[in-house]
Amino acid sequence: MNKRNQIVIAVVIAVAIGIVSAGLVYNNPEKNQNNSTPISSSSISGTSSTSTIQIVAAENFWGSLISQLGGTHVQVLSVVSDPNADPHEYESNTVDAQAIANANFVIVNGAGYDDWALKIIAASNNPDQKILNVADLLGKKDGDNPHFWYNPVYVNETVNKMYSDLVSIDPSNAAYYTQQYASLNASLGQYNSRIDEIKQQFHGARVAATESIFVYLANATGLDLISPPEFMEAVAEGNDPPAQSVVQFQQQLQGQDGNVTMLVYNEQTVTPLTQSMKALAAKQGIPIVGVTETIQPPDVSFQDWMNGELLALQNALNAQALGQ
Repeated sequence: MNKRNQIVIAVVIAVAIGIVSAGLVYNNPEKNQNNSTPISSSSISGTSSTSTIQIVAAENFWGSLISQLGGTHVQVLSVVSDPNADPHEYESNTVDAQAIANANFVIVNGAGYDDWALKIIAASNNPDQKILNVADLLGKKDGDNPHFWYNPVYVNETVNKMYSDLVSIDPSNAAYYTQQYASLNASLGQYNSRIDEIKQQFHGARVAATESIFVYLANATGLDLISPPEFMEAVAEGNDPPAQSVVQFQQQLQGQDGNVTMLVYNEQTVTPLTQSMKALAAKQGIPIVGVTETIQPPDVSFQDWMNGELLALQNALNAQALGQ
């Protein structure tokens, strides 16, 4: 039995024997962003207009959005937020089990990205709890590209569902959530506008990426992502890419298959192979833009994080265009 399975079993046993009845204290690095405070069994006795909705988001990108929607009426704990870790490799613990079991509302990404959270939800078996599985909402399944937060259409759909779920949980504050929803949509305007700008300016530009995290955003911005899909998917899943895809990627970066204007590099899924591709791109004078799986730095909003990454993309494409 491997270490991951041992940990999952330990978490399930902990929930089953009633750990959910104990109060735990959380050291949350995102509490300013996500209004997070300790979630205990005594804090979720109801969801009336005078109580606070306890929410757990498996990842901080969804946590940021639900926190902005819920405002003063929610307490949000985002589990995966470590800027130095690969979220694909996250291993849950009894603190996660406590928080998820006690929450009124749990948001998971799905599509195999956070199965640890789904196992805890199944073990806690809380019939009064609302669950938002983003993959299910979008009609996605295990094996599909799980990086939904990099697709602006999917983000809008998810935010809309978060809003309706909050109203369902706490209808007495529906007017407040409607106001928050309008404010969030307005604040996402710059992020959506920059995506449109990049599409208008650089549609068809040939770009490369070390990982499938960039696929959705490349499509949204109209960029031509030429990296071998087999390479990107294997890296995302923690596997070794097929040898032929490695050779093809190297040839692309060396200009043997047309010019690559930019390499997008996932800074949280780093392997010796992706580092070698990054070094090769640098040697060829190809601009390198780093992106991350989770919000970086963890205390900024989703839209500020995304807008910063889009600005970096736009600047790199501009610099390459001027240099030609």
